[in-house]
Formats: sequence, C-alpha cells, structure tokens
Amino acid sequence: MSRWKRVAAWLVAAMAASGAALGAAVVYFGWYDVSATGPHTVPVHALLDVALTRSVKVRSADIDVPDLDSPTRIQRGDALFRAHCVQCHGAPGQAPEPYALGMNPAPASLVGSARERPAAEMFWITRHGIKMTGMPAWQYRLTDEQIWDVVAFMRVLPTLSPEQYRDLAQSEPRASEAAAIPGSIEGPGEGPSEAPRVGDAMAGRDALQQYLCVTCHAIPGVPGARHHVGPSLAGIGDRSRIAGVLPNTPDNMRQWLLDPQQIKPGSAMPALGLREQDARDIAAFLQTLSRFE
Repeated sequence: MSRWKRVAAWLVAAMAASGAALGAAVVYFGWYDVSATGPHTVPVHALLDVALTRSVKVRSADIDVPDLDSPTRIQRGDALFRAHCVQCHGAPGQAPEPYALGMNPAPASLVGSARERPAAEMFWITRHGIKMTGMPAWQYRLTDEQIWDVVAFMRVLPTLSPEQYRDLAQSEPRASEAAAIPGSIEGPGEGPSEAPRVGDAMAGRDALQQYLCVTCHAIPGVPGARHHVGPSLAGIGDRSRIAGVLPNTPDNMRQWLLDPQQIKPGSAMPALGLREQDARDIAAFLQTLSRFE
C-alpha cells in the first residue's frame, strides 16, 4: 500500500471514530431533545422518512390486493374508520381528538396517504403499525378482511367533501356492527368455526408487545421489558403455580391471560382483551422461560 493510501485509510478511520464518539456523546449527555413539544431536527426527520418509505415499499411488494371497489366493503370500512382511525387522523371537516394533537410525529392525514400510497402499502402499515409513531399494529385488533375494508374506504376518502363525509354516517349501519371489539374478533386468516391452532412461542413473543405485557413485567430477551410493576417473568416456565392459584400448565396459563380476575379476584393483573389464539401463543412463549437459561 502506498504512503498516500495509508494516509487516506487513516483519515477515514479517524473520521469514523470521531463520528461514533460524537454520536455516543450526544446520547450519553442527553443533548438530543426527545420531548414531544419539539420536532425532530430536519436531518433526523428526513432520515426517518426515507427509512419508513423504503421499509414499507419492500415489505408490501408481494401483497395481493383484493377487489376494493365493492360498495358494501367501502361501507364497512367507513364504519371501522370512524370507530378506530378518525380519533388520531381526522377526516374531511373533522379534527383529530385533542390527545392526538400533541403526538410527535403528528399522525398523518389519511386523505393525503390515500393519494400518495398504493393500497398494498396502506394495508401493510395498518396491519403492522410503525415503530415510535403511536401507530399500532391492527393485526391484533382487526382481521385482514376488516383491514382491507378500511383500505377500501381510505381510497374513497380523498373524494369526499366534509358534508359528504358527515352524511355517510347517517346512511350506514351503526359503527358497532362493523367495528371490531377487542377480544371478540377472530385473528387474521381465522374463521369463526376454525379451531385455534397450537400455541406458537415466537408469535407469542411478538404478541407480548401488543398487549403491553412489557410495560409491567421484566421478561428475559424481550426488548423494553424491564419494568417491575408486576413480578418478573424470568423462569416462569419452571414455576409450579400461576399467581399462586393454578397449576402451571399451558392451558391454565391461557385461561389466566384471558380472564385473570375470574381466576383470582382482586388481582392487579387486568383483562387485556386477548384473542384466544394470542393467549395460546403467549402461554407457549412463557413456557420457554426457564430459570436455567
């Protein structure tokens, strides 16, 4: 290697080390303002926007879009939109609820999203949610069919005037007839008569995040699960009893997760509206938490 190449390599390494040191200092000394009262800096916002755009585009590329032009589907989507979406995103002539006005980043206007994004991308975002934005993963609350209903309505949303949007609410079935009630719907791809499958530990690990288990329990290997509002779940797979009441079996754990107050009245553990399959999956994951790992 020539002398100039060695100098160039040294300079690149020095710049990389300096950049890493500066980034570490920004984090450690708290120089970056994480408050919701101020936006991200322009470079950070631009970087996150590119990451979001590319991530969604790649992951939604192979999604097959069904027929979204059915008036019945659009009507169902309208009811679901009013029940679950308008509170944060607003609608023609209707502002979001006050709590949504303080969210940072601000919830997107879905009128704009429907103009800018293809249906497959809107479905993927609605189903899987977006980290660090407040946008939840609706796959744990709505079926895939219901999510497509919402997408179908969102495609119509840009064509509606405030008066038309308001009048639609008076000409459709009650929102409660089309909207999902947490804990009462079937999961994606499941039918009402289809028996739940055997618990899947990896699916249960993901479901723990969606039902806020991580906000109260320390759970080994689960990001963010380091809180001690409730007992640590480390080694729970080896414990003899659940909440000191039930023998620790997967089926008993499923029952506990679905309705802890029935099992142990007065427990601080709330009923979180889990779907049957999600309770099975979480129970399967908890069985893997051994004190010997």
